[in-house]
Amino acid sequence: MKSSYSYYGKLLILFYSLFIVSKTYSQNYNDALRLGVSGLGSNARALGMGDSYIGLSDDDGAATFNPAGWALTKKLSISGGLSYDTYANNTTFFGQNTNYSNSATRLNDLSFTLPFPTVRGSLVFAVTYHTTKDFTSALKFNGFNNGSNSFIQDLNNNTNIPYDLYLTDTNFVTPINGHLNQSGSILASGDLHDWTFSGAIEAYKNLFVGLNLNFSSGSYNSNNNYYEDNTGYYPSNLETDPGNPQTKGFQEFKLNRILNWDISGWNAKFGVLYQIQDKARIGITVQFPKTYTVKETYTVNGSSQFASGYSFTLDPSKYSDQVQYDIVTPYELSFGGSANISSLIVSAQATLIDYSQMQFQNASGLSTDYVNQANQGIKDQLRSVFNYNLGAEYTFPQLGVRLRAGYMVMPSAFQSDASTSTYDRKYITVGLGYLADGAVGFDLAYAHGLWKNYGDNYGVDVSRTYQDITKDKLILSMTYRF
Repeated sequence: MKSSYSYYGKLLILFYSLFIVSKTYSQNYNDALRLGVSGLGSNARALGMGDSYIGLSDDDGAATFNPAGWALTKKLSISGGLSYDTYANNTTFFGQNTNYSNSATRLNDLSFTLPFPTVRGSLVFAVTYHTTKDFTSALKFNGFNNGSNSFIQDLNNNTNIPYDLYLTDTNFVTPINGHLNQSGSILASGDLHDWTFSGAIEAYKNLFVGLNLNFSSGSYNSNNNYYEDNTGYYPSNLETDPGNPQTKGFQEFKLNRILNWDISGWNAKFGVLYQIQDKARIGITVQFPKTYTVKETYTVNGSSQFASGYSFTLDPSKYSDQVQYDIVTPYELSFGGSANISSLIVSAQATLIDYSQMQFQNASGLSTDYVNQANQGIKDQLRSVFNYNLGAEYTFPQLGVRLRAGYMVMPSAFQSDASTSTYDRKYITVGLGYLADGAVGFDLAYAHGLWKNYGDNYGVDVSRTYQDITKDKLILSMTYRF
């Protein structure tokens, strides 16, 4: 029976379990970005106009973009919608291309708006349930790594996993030094949705102010399978644990990591909207930091297979655990405007987000040093960016039909990407609206996004995937105004 050295165990498996979907396998800033980066929103009209909506927001899009816009609502209304999201990833790994995709369909939006009669101005309250983030993603890779490196070696430097799978001798030395076929897949799912309670008034003629209180809940789930296979480099008589014939003829190492998040949180957004006659609007919003509580469960399974016919598996309880922590996102400051030119509305907006201000707080199950290092990594790796959005809508008055188009850019949050737009998320959008009898409205929107990314299985640029990502979103919604 092998004796075991003191292992770093659960903390390091947490570190290694944070998948190569993003630029590094390190947990800290990638987990924070998962919640910190803005989603596409849930309003079909807004999405069709490139989410350039801070200077409009005169429907249930105010729950996402500018709460002051609620004050422009004149009728009691109910609206709802469905969304369909797809995520496709074309991955290049050691010269081999692999395509993989994932999709999700969900209730996207449900909103109730209640204007109150006033002597002058307006007073409106609203309740909205809407999806704010979609975590659907996918990645698959397969290729031969001819270098003298492997995940087995990397894990052997920090954990007992290779030792427990009899891939080392009793002194924790492994004869495996790379030259393996490496493959794997990652499927992620889940979403984040808000219950938003809103109020808005016309504080002065043509000056509207509003406030949203958002209470968030959701989940994130990721299943990562990773394999390293011997393709003939290691002879069939090699024993990874010399003197133990069961370890003769290494064939395969497999590691499965499952990460589950239960998410809850809250925040507030304040907005101002000024209307210049009926020709233009200017909007400003302040989104206060969001505080998310993440209850994380991670499970690690692994196995090794040998030509001797024997296989060994990990004890999941040794490398699996539960932790809890808060992620606090930064302020978001937004400015936008719209202009009405006959039957044409054009809009533009910009949002300042300083991702380096994100923080981990109130951790349970993680050491103070680890949390401090994670927060330092955020400061060292991330930067402030300006998101910008452009949109247009043309109305055919005789038909009651509205055509929309838009464009948006979400720059990469990483400091290392400041000199290139390669990793910025870019979306082109189109939309269609129809209003029947001034009471029933139908809206359809489609967004197509594309960007590049890369990820490391371990180390830095020794087992790297290069990814061409496309994301498509379709929203169909209906509104009834009483």
